[in-house]
Amino acid sequence: MTGKRQKAEARGRRAEKWAALWLMLKGYRIAAMREKTPSGELDIVACKDGVLAIIEVKARDTLEDGINALTRHQQQRIIRGASSFTGRRRQYAGLAIRYDLMVIRGWRLPHHVRQAFWPEGRSASDVN
Repeated sequence: MTGKRQKAEARGRRAEKWAALWLMLKGYRIAAMREKTPSGELDIVACKDGVLAIIEVKARDTLEDGINALTRHQQQRIIRGASSFTGRRRQYAGLAIRYDLMVIRGWRLPHHVRQAFWPEGRSASDVN
């Protein structure tokens, strides 16, 4: 692994830890972090108020860069991963699933975009 890639990996891990801490402070219970599935990794899986939130974490300089970094391909991978996760962990099978995005921007507070996308392919920006 190159030095640049190692730095990016370390930045991503720090962002995920910061996002998980922020979610816990907001009352979420972390069910899994860096959950490996056949379709890829789920950054954070958390529960609150009967909802299973599948949270993709992006460490970017701006909120816009973080939102734009979540591609349709990644969304499909996350949806497949969530299906695999709930299939293997029956205690979460009956919960509503929400797909969120957490953008970590340097030393600022995390920006939590709830329902950043839907399984049908719509994104939060398509709704308004």
